[in-house]
Amino acid sequence: MSETADPDGRTRDQGKRRKAPAKGAKGGRVTMTDIARAAGCSQATVSFVLNNSPGIKLSQQTRERVIEAARALGYAAPAFSALRPPAPAFDGLDGVIGFAVDQLATSPEAVVAIEGARQASWNAGNVLLVAQTMGDAVMEPRAIEALTRRGISALIYMTIFTREITAPDFLYGLDIPVILLNCYTADYAFPAVVPSEIAGGQNSTRHLISHGHRRIATITGEPWMQAAQDRLKGYRRALATADIPFDPELVVEGDWSASAGYAATVKLLALKDRPTAIFCQNDRTAIGCYEALKEAGLHIPADISVVGYDDEEIARHLFPPLTTSILPHMAMGQWAIEQLEVTAMVGRGRYPITKLECPLVERESVRGVGGVENWRTRQDSNL
Repeated sequence: MSETADPDGRTRDQGKRRKAPAKGAKGGRVTMTDIARAAGCSQATVSFVLNNSPGIKLSQQTRERVIEAARALGYAAPAFSALRPPAPAFDGLDGVIGFAVDQLATSPEAVVAIEGARQASWNAGNVLLVAQTMGDAVMEPRAIEALTRRGISALIYMTIFTREITAPDFLYGLDIPVILLNCYTADYAFPAVVPSEIAGGQNSTRHLISHGHRRIATITGEPWMQAAQDRLKGYRRALATADIPFDPELVVEGDWSASAGYAATVKLLALKDRPTAIFCQNDRTAIGCYEALKEAGLHIPADISVVGYDDEEIARHLFPPLTTSILPHMAMGQWAIEQLEVTAMVGRGRYPITKLECPLVERESVRGVGGVENWRTRQDSNL
């Protein structure tokens, strides 16, 4: 015979058997200490379960043991049926995480970051809901409100261009964990992750220096962008560390496009003392650089070495394949998901900015000069 549940989760038969609440260990009202003793856990665990505390990750078995002990002792609590694992504990398959990004269709970085977050979310049994906001002052809060109405337990907020932002007021008002991806705030109110661009520019330039190059040019992105500023800063640091004088003639401003890469390379080749290597600050710039070098009858890397940045799909299909740096948006998306649980437990505070490495991928577009290549070949053969 089936039994019908009352609102507090007891069956009617259970309700008939329990005439009056049981008393605690000393004959008074039942306390959390009594429940902890009966459930075989700490009083803090009982408090987390019965108060449905957000951000505390407990096993479902522990929750059920605490609830059953509380029921058996007649503890006066809210409806037990409501005591489910709270968001954002991310325990079950019903977890939903929001992902808001200002631009989705115009850049591969957002897609890569979303894929990283998706993989990490699915591994924990959580669903990812994505919204493109265009950074619109009216539509962005409406888009995020739509996500919260669908029961998201956390939000990842991403910008395409790496930069400091003034977080909109509605982000501070959310009662769920918020992670910033590819951006950060001056007040450090949210955990944030960005690429380590200075180190990336430094490693790219150092790689060329290690191959004997001292006349190294760079084609930058748009100077108002933080990524361009930081990659240039890394370039200059590498030169300074190697005691190579900085030559402003070897720095040509671009705009991340292949056309700008072509025009900048033509300008560099016109110098009386042309460079032996060019650090293109993104792969699209390198495409234009390749074309200009080939039109000038120069061979890569026999006559001039080239390094890119971003590791876009095209980099491995250029001839020769392009040495470049990985922009770590996949890892950033994964990091954001992993950070959510920590943020849920810690709550609001001041968080340091996390910077993820941009690893260098060595391919065939760099060659040594001044006997360095022969030395490197001998070293490799001795390994």
